[in-house]
Amino acid sequence: MDDDRVWAFEESLWTADAEHYRASIDAQCLMVLPNPPFVLSGDEAVAAVSATPRWSSVELTERRVARPEEGLIVVAYHVKAARDDEAYEAHCTSTYRRRGHEDWQVVQHQQTPPLGLSSAGD
Repeated sequence: MDDDRVWAFEESLWTADAEHYRASIDAQCLMVLPNPPFVLSGDEAVAAVSATPRWSSVELTERRVARPEEGLIVVAYHVKAARDDEAYEAHCTSTYRRRGHEDWQVVQHQQTPPLGLSSAGD
């Protein structure tokens, strides 16, 4: 999968419908999200994210792609997403595994929203 397809696929996970999301996530996927229960796996990850409203706009920046071996792609990026009057921002990673020709699924995803940094003496 070339870089343009990688980023289109990643963006679709933020904006497409729940059925697309379910088809794109591996049954053994591990996720770390910023809301309880924080660490999710397999079907619980798919259920949790499928149940949330999709984002209407998404901007992926600070994009990095690594291909550590054949059939494995790792991405890292910064996301700004919005829907209705809600905005969201985080640094994310996803890992894809190829199951067959042009058949890729997410096996890992994490989101880290901006962390508040306290200054010395706080």
